[in-house]
Amino acid sequence: MAKTPGPTVFVLFGATGDLARRMVLPAFYTLAIEGLLPPDWVLIGNGRGDVSHEDFRGRVREALEEFGPAPSKGPWKEFSSRLHFAGGGFDTDNPGSLLDVIDSSLGRSSQLVHYLAIPPVAFEETTKALGEHGLAAGSRVVFEKPFGTSPSSFRSLNRLVHRVLDEEQVYRIDHFLGKEATQNLHVARFANEAFAALWNREHIESVQIDVPETLGIEQRAGFYDATGAVLDMLVTHLFQVAAEVAMEPPASLESADLQAARERVIRAFRPLDPAEVVLGQHAGYKQIKGVERGSATDTYVAAKLWIDNPRWRGVPFLLRTGKRMAGSRQVVSLVLRTPDRPLSGLPPQANVLTFDLAGNGTIDQSLLVKRPGVALDVEPGSVRLPLGDLPDGEPLPPYARLIHDVLQGDRALFTRPDGLSATWKTVGPLLENRPKPASYAQGSWGPAAARKLAAPHRWLLGQ
Repeated sequence: MAKTPGPTVFVLFGATGDLARRMVLPAFYTLAIEGLLPPDWVLIGNGRGDVSHEDFRGRVREALEEFGPAPSKGPWKEFSSRLHFAGGGFDTDNPGSLLDVIDSSLGRSSQLVHYLAIPPVAFEETTKALGEHGLAAGSRVVFEKPFGTSPSSFRSLNRLVHRVLDEEQVYRIDHFLGKEATQNLHVARFANEAFAALWNREHIESVQIDVPETLGIEQRAGFYDATGAVLDMLVTHLFQVAAEVAMEPPASLESADLQAARERVIRAFRPLDPAEVVLGQHAGYKQIKGVERGSATDTYVAAKLWIDNPRWRGVPFLLRTGKRMAGSRQVVSLVLRTPDRPLSGLPPQANVLTFDLAGNGTIDQSLLVKRPGVALDVEPGSVRLPLGDLPDGEPLPPYARLIHDVLQGDRALFTRPDGLSATWKTVGPLLENRPKPASYAQGSWGPAAARKLAAPHRWLLGQ
């Protein structure tokens, strides 16, 4: 049973930025609608500008009207009365007005939750400033992705963070771990022997984790051009989902056991071979406002990942994501091996267990069945379980779920430094020897060269 948090001050750094508008503020309002915020709370937006409390409330309302939930869907009047803004910036030399706004609301003795919805380059200075101005002790600090931009910057940031904060105070967010369907990977596997028995190299031929997007990067061009698909998606979301699929059964699904199982399998990831990675950049990318002239930033990455442990040795994990592609999906597909007898000539990749991570999630099972009739003709069939149709379900959007976990002090769905260290080792060879991004047409499935990664078969989506 969830515990009731005490008085809580939620400080949102980067409160007027794109991430806060699209994700964090809508998630916070969702929690208000669901009655899942602490009984006594305030949200303080922080930024460089001199924005009045009333103007900030207007900006929050505009964000909710654009991205939802609409203000009319919930307790907007009461919610907005708890919104404040602390301007003047925030760094080690200057706390701006943040300390005064905290003290004039619930005070520094409340539970402080700091959400860093700011560019990764600002993480170190903001973290140091939390310590310098007495806002670190006992607080919880949420770091957005990526946590570092290279193996060396990860190590530097991690050392700095641990000089200011204990690890138990740190929440490195990856919203794919907050998805209902991602968590159903655990339950489907560990609660059902039919799935648990086949979850290994003897029965699984390959795993595909495919997250194509039709969206572009126009609203965050500056951030994206300095990051790219490898850092924005591969090192974060796709590696973490691969770990969710590949982990050994944890002792329990409690925070420490689940984190330990996830990080343990990440340490078995083999460093990527750049020859087994395809990078791409969609046509027209260099013409986007905010993108550097002649940019070589990747908007697409497809990679073959190997996991060197007894359960998965020899099974390729095919990871793919990109912007401006032909479709938007978030799917994990376990492709079962094709039996070699007694039936012959069976089509490959016909028996697939698929977890659709979008929305509330769906589990699909495709398999070969006999076509009714006198002849022994085999054809594909499928069954689908929409998880949103389960009775009495109360799903939360990923950001809302994870912010709720932060408020509860539950770190089970957040990443640990040992696992992140291993992901940086995995991607290190690629960062040192990056293939030149191949151009691909907008609305396509990416560079043709990526088809070879799935050989001798194919990507299940689009090709």
